[in-house]
Amino acid sequence: MKDIKDKVLVIADIAKSCPDNLQAVCFETLLKHFLGTLTTVPDKRKTDEAAKIQQRADATEVTTGTEDQQNKQEDLKDADLHMKAKRFMEKDGVTLEQLNNLFYKEGDKILPLFDNLKSTRMAESQIRITLLQSLLKAIATGEFETRVEDVRAECVLRKCYDSPNFTANFRNSKPLFDFVKFDKNSKTLRLSDSGKKQLATVVKELQ
Repeated sequence: MKDIKDKVLVIADIAKSCPDNLQAVCFETLLKHFLGTLTTVPDKRKTDEAAKIQQRADATEVTTGTEDQQNKQEDLKDADLHMKAKRFMEKDGVTLEQLNNLFYKEGDKILPLFDNLKSTRMAESQIRITLLQSLLKAIATGEFETRVEDVRAECVLRKCYDSPNFTANFRNSKPLFDFVKFDKNSKTLRLSDSGKKQLATVVKELQ
């Protein structure tokens, strides 16, 4: 503020050196010019800040683009399949093209692509989820199995979770699974040979 006051006094002295009839105009003109220089400083700062924000946004866009390229969705290849999964496909007539209609590869992960289970029955949808989760596991590890809690979670997500009958649905489909007894304490489900045949049927129906 002291600098501003000093500047105004200098402007006043300059105006006094002008003829009487021009002093007011001279003072007003010089003061406006001085005030204009004050308002351009914040504007420049805002411009610089905006430029920095844009630079950060551009950097983020470049980074995101790089990540998108790294996480590009790809089709499954024969080399991505465990040997046991390949044997299942050969035995039950499932093709790689059919798998690629249901799953895709993103980085090191194999993820589901399908949205529609093509069933309006909650029990059937639950079993189809179990079969497809088991296939996803087998592609990576060769084991046609899945966790009960993973099935429950996907049933909730797909709005086909029948809580009162969740355990009973597995018991009623016992031939599809390799268990002696299934109850609320069971943690995993493994497909039987019949389960793998049913899995192949589901894969073909979902095309």
